[in-house]
Amino acid sequence: MNNPFEYGAAVSGSAFCNRTTETADLMSAIHNSQRAFLYSERMMGKTSLVRRVLAGLDPEKYVAVYIDLWATDDEASFITTTAREISQAMGSDASRVLEVAKRLFSRFSPKVSLDDNGIPKVSFEYNPTAEQARQSLEEVLAAPQRMATESGKKVAIVFDELQRILEYGDDHVERLLRSIIQMQRNVSYIFLGSRKHLLQDMFLNRKRPLYSAADHFPLGPIKVEHWLPFIQQKFETTGRQISKQVTEQICLLTQGHPFYTQHLCHAIWEKLAAGEEATELDIQRGLQVLLARETGAYSTLWESLTVNQRRFLYGLAVEDHPVSLYSRAFVQKYRLGNPSAIQRLSGALLKRDVIDRDARSFVISDRFFRLWIRERED
Repeated sequence: MNNPFEYGAAVSGSAFCNRTTETADLMSAIHNSQRAFLYSERMMGKTSLVRRVLAGLDPEKYVAVYIDLWATDDEASFITTTAREISQAMGSDASRVLEVAKRLFSRFSPKVSLDDNGIPKVSFEYNPTAEQARQSLEEVLAAPQRMATESGKKVAIVFDELQRILEYGDDHVERLLRSIIQMQRNVSYIFLGSRKHLLQDMFLNRKRPLYSAADHFPLGPIKVEHWLPFIQQKFETTGRQISKQVTEQICLLTQGHPFYTQHLCHAIWEKLAAGEEATELDIQRGLQVLLARETGAYSTLWESLTVNQRRFLYGLAVEDHPVSLYSRAFVQKYRLGNPSAIQRLSGALLKRDVIDRDARSFVISDRFFRLWIRERED
């Protein structure tokens, strides 16, 4: 029997837990042609949520375009990646995809081939001059409005891993993106990525071109009340049992983070035979297996930190959340010098994605690293 808990990649269908409120909010944003900035900690399920939302759109009324910018490294690759995904979203057969690509992107030389599953894939021959690149970028960013006008449908554009555009060498893409999208109608945009502090700077920093260009949609952990029926149902339908108390203990350890909750449940389920019930001892056994796998990476990370950074993280790991980091009691207990040192320590750890902000304090991004730290002595 297959393990019912999934992690490490975008999840869908019955493997997806809750997010009914967030799904409804994003659906409403798309229906109203809004621009949404979706942000959260790493691996909180942003991509899974957005893909679920796009899959739920009526194709008779909406055109959905998902654009992953992870593999892009300059303006030219941004242009071809965006043009490719727009073309493929508009057609289900090779001839239609090619026709759309030629019509929307007249400056390119599109070619269409079929992948192993018979799905059309478009590519472009593209070696522009600087002036041609500028015109091509304008053409690509204007395409969603053309799609909406010509099709009579609303268009939903998702830019995933948007922080990649910060590595293009200048802010030209940012500036033109802001200029063009704010004039479009019947086109919605959802922006997300895996580097929360970089994305927040893009949309919250008054000096950045995209400042206040989208409504904010923070995505937090899943509450225990939603995990309880999900986890218990997964165990029960696969011939195993888990109590409310044990399920709550799992959520307490993972702080409701989707990736770490599913991962720990996966490890616990794997060690249970059919008919058995999970206990708190099984939680510890599953957790030790997971920590043992990561101990090399965690040790390397730990050794790369300064003494004060380790003390800061240790306090963040063992104290009840939310931690009053700037209190004199916390600073003295973990020998951090003075409250002003917290800002320097947190800033350095944020840049390395070791910690992340939440509404009232900071959290250690990797929940298993947090548990690994708790097993150590300061």
